[in-house]
Amino acid sequence: MNNEKYCLGCGIKLQDENVLGEGYTTSLDNSLCQRCFRIKNYGEYQIVTKSNDEYLEILKSVGETKDLVLYIADLLNLEEDITKIREIIPNKMILVLNKKDVLPKSVKEEKIIDYFSNLDKPFDKIIVISAVKNYNIDYLLKQIKLYQTTNNVYVVGHTNAGKSTLINKLLRNYSTSDRELTMSPLPSTTLNTVKIDINEYLTLIDTPGLVDSGNIVNYINEDEFKKISPRKEIKPKTFQVKKGQSIIVEDILRVDYVEGEKNSFTFYMSNDLKIRRISNKHDDLKDLQKRTFEMGYNEDLCINGLGFIKTVNKGTIDLYLDSKVSTYKRNNLI
Repeated sequence: MNNEKYCLGCGIKLQDENVLGEGYTTSLDNSLCQRCFRIKNYGEYQIVTKSNDEYLEILKSVGETKDLVLYIADLLNLEEDITKIREIIPNKMILVLNKKDVLPKSVKEEKIIDYFSNLDKPFDKIIVISAVKNYNIDYLLKQIKLYQTTNNVYVVGHTNAGKSTLINKLLRNYSTSDRELTMSPLPSTTLNTVKIDINEYLTLIDTPGLVDSGNIVNYINEDEFKKISPRKEIKPKTFQVKKGQSIIVEDILRVDYVEGEKNSFTFYMSNDLKIRRISNKHDDLKDLQKRTFEMGYNEDLCINGLGFIKTVNKGTIDLYLDSKVSTYKRNNLI
């Protein structure tokens, strides 16, 4: 008889022998490991270092099934190649673009969907939601019913995309269970697959969030994390800039406009961040790594985990930023 128990919060196997080991609990009668219990009740986060190789093996096993997959992505911090997941998981897949609530209300979801509708490795459906605000969750459930091939539906995505928030919302909306997944915005909260029965025809299977080594979240403290994470609708900050001017974001980022005609920089980042213009004669933040971008017309400059800067005209930009944080260009999303 198999008496093994698994944590209902993170999916790890429970054990009561090694207090420093994963899955430790004071009693095997408990439903949560001590780590999840302390996250849930005290907001205390204990870092668990797991490699993406372990998580990728889990995702590859998903690809061996015929089950529907929900791929959850953060609209403010989209991956550079959002179709890369299709190389690992060829299943029927719905792209769920989460956190619509933090983008300005003027941004229409139809425009966002159109932006992703001509991908090389297309998704079966693209849906814009806000798990926090319960936006489009009924519609998402209808689409799950339409596309699911079995009762099992896998939920995948990067850390902090909102997977657990969405699953908990589905639990509260459509299940009689009082169960709740452990939620934390930091990496490695879910450590294994976790099965969640929503109703008689739907079982969601949560997977560990892929850890993006280029995300700024990995290199800041808790107070800084709270500041960069928008909790309400962003009010974009627009600056008309000329050659020789610079924009500073807290002590995190410096943007120098090196060459080009008069331009417009619009910052889609948390309202809590202090963003100001300076002359580039000042040396603020020049000790950070410099990287140069040749911007074309109507392009965004994306800073992984921080948000993006919308530009209008061609020009040369020098960016000063922590060397470990990744950046990329794309056509204007908005």
